[in-house]
Order: sequence, then C-alpha cells, then structure tokens
Amino acid sequence: MDLAHSLDRWLYRGNRPHRVAQALNGAWATLAGMGLGPRRLVRMEVRGRRSGRTISLPLVVADLEGERYLVSMLGDRSGWVRNARAAGGRVVLRHGDREEVRLEDVAQDKRGAVLRRYLECAPGARAHIPIDRNASIEALDEAAASIPIFRIRPLASGPTAAEEKRAS
Repeated sequence: MDLAHSLDRWLYRGNRPHRVAQALNGAWATLAGMGLGPRRLVRMEVRGRRSGRTISLPLVVADLEGERYLVSMLGDRSGWVRNARAAGGRVVLRHGDREEVRLEDVAQDKRGAVLRRYLECAPGARAHIPIDRNASIEALDEAAASIPIFRIRPLASGPTAAEEKRAS
C-alpha cells in the first residue's frame, strides 16, 4: 500500500498533476464521460476562470445519506476548485448523461462524515489527505476544515445564498 501511495504522491508532486497524471486524467475523464467505469467516477466540465475554455477532469463522487459530494484531494489551490468557485458553482457532470449542477460548500459540522465516505470511495486520494478514514469523527471534522467539500445540487434547485443576497 505504501508503494501505491508513493506513486499517487509522485503523480501530483507539488499538488499539481504532472504529465503522466494529466494523461491518465484525460483517459479517465473520457471513459467517465462515455459512461464507462464505476458510476461514482464522473467527468466534470467547468469553464476556465482565465481562459474561458471548458476544462474537463475526472472526479470521484462520494454518496452519503442520499446526497452526493465532491471533495478536492489537493485542497483549495486545486484548479477545478478555483474554476468552479469562479463559475458560481455551476459545472457539468457526465457519466454517459449530461447533468448541469451547482456545487455548494458543505457546512463545517457535516464535513467529517463526508470526508470519511470520500476516503472510502476514492482510495487514490488517501495519499493526499493526511488522515485515516477510520479516525474519529472529531479528527475527521478537524482535518476536513481545510479541505474543499461540495454538495452537488441540481441546477434547477433555486438560487445560491449569494444569488439570493444580491437579489434582495
């Protein structure tokens, strides 16, 4: 297992995907977009905050108590997190079908349970998140405070809190 984690860390040296990781991510994103592979593997498409071009990458969806979540194993500086926030949380998820969704930040008191479920669903992420999935919920809550975790909402479910504030 340590060898696998070493490889996972090597692929994302400096918390950025390098050439091999980029090639693998491209392949996984293509397969997920076509609906191949596990259902929890999706291709996320988001508009680039600087380029304006659509950026695609594979992500693992964690399901918990009837809700779906995305977690950034590389933290706040991850490009997809910054792009999704710049897009107001509006992204497209694909696993065969196209689904327009909005990502909403998860409240601090709910993050530990989501993080545990994500670590169960995404073994490749374990090398990047410095806590064991079997840790106490308090320890998971503490670790999750600095990890971006988003709830996936259908786009048609109404305005975000920020949009409501602007409208009033």
